[in-house]
Amino acid sequence: MPFAVYVLGLAVFAQGTSEFMLSGLVSGIATDLHVSIPDAGLLTSAFAVGMVIGAPLMALFSRKWPRRRALLIFLTAFVAAHVVGALTPGYEVLLATRIVGALANAGFWAVALVAAISMVEPAARARATSVVVGGVTVACVVGVPAGALLGEHLGWRAAFWAVAVVSLPALVAIVTSVPDGRPTTSDGNDLEGSKASDASEASENPSVREELRSLTGRRVLLTLLTMALVQGATFCAFSYLEPLTTRVTGLGAGWVPALLALFGVGSLVGVTLSGRVADARRSTLVVAGMASLALGWIALALSAVSPVATITLVFVQGMLAFGTGSAMISQVFQLASGAPTLAGSFATAAFNIGAAAGPWLGGLTIDAGFGFRSPVWVSAVLMALALTTAAVTRLACPLSLTKATVVMKS
Repeated sequence: MPFAVYVLGLAVFAQGTSEFMLSGLVSGIATDLHVSIPDAGLLTSAFAVGMVIGAPLMALFSRKWPRRRALLIFLTAFVAAHVVGALTPGYEVLLATRIVGALANAGFWAVALVAAISMVEPAARARATSVVVGGVTVACVVGVPAGALLGEHLGWRAAFWAVAVVSLPALVAIVTSVPDGRPTTSDGNDLEGSKASDASEASENPSVREELRSLTGRRVLLTLLTMALVQGATFCAFSYLEPLTTRVTGLGAGWVPALLALFGVGSLVGVTLSGRVADARRSTLVVAGMASLALGWIALALSAVSPVATITLVFVQGMLAFGTGSAMISQVFQLASGAPTLAGSFATAAFNIGAAAGPWLGGLTIDAGFGFRSPVWVSAVLMALALTTAAVTRLACPLSLTKATVVMKS
């Protein structure tokens, strides 16, 4: 595996840490900037909104950019946003830096996945993709708890500085190791070859309009909606895990990094197990995962006063959320096989629509006076809606998945 692929994974680790670390910093940010905890939670939503907007736009804009230059531009913008965020005395500026950082993150993702698979042989593309995507799960296991630990001892601004510093080696390594090759499609084909090559690719690679048409099919849209609801449930509870742990369960602030790490370990286990099962039993895995998530959120809401139950369910829910989520992403790629360069960005957008809506809905219930357990109940309701949407999808298009599977195999 080329060293450059691991460099991209390092950059994704820093960006994943930034996306999720606020779950352990909300109280510190709220106190320092004189805002409410729900307002601090909206910083997670702001990042998700930036990802929603940026994912499809950056996928389109970066299609013909030289890879190394694009990666450097996006990562530099990401670092700059975190430096400004660490220095700002005001909530409004911090909110703006979250959106800018998310747009840069979305652009980096759009290029990094294509760059990774273009640097390896076809037989190693899945492994290269897993190295890049693995940066997110490592962020959940290591980066997010470390950010919470820094926030507890040195203040929340230290976590922002740490993300910027961790990104710097990736910037240097991209300059020295990532080839400034021509842009490629998602299967690694050159977009700037000879006229003969261009003519050949025109017949093999769909236009933007054709890709968008593939992504607006009923089953694809309903699957994206289901994914958004599942992720909304995950981030609604996850964003307020710190106040739930300290103010309902009664554990000390020192437990928060450990619980965030436990959630990350669960997510890593879930992604690993899902990758081994999803190809053969994807539909079964998704339905069983969603049903289990719904029951798990209800169980956590009912038993949050128990430290043992809370600790156990944090691990289980992390495993179920990311295991189910990764299987749903692969399902989108399968159903939207006619959109090789945009399917991933739409899946990313759906993921982050949920990540934006979840903390916002959870914050509304806290503001309404329902307590810090209420976001977990909202998560349970969102999962019930996800299961309903999945059932409607299956009834509306019962043969779509089978047909898509045949197309992909052929």
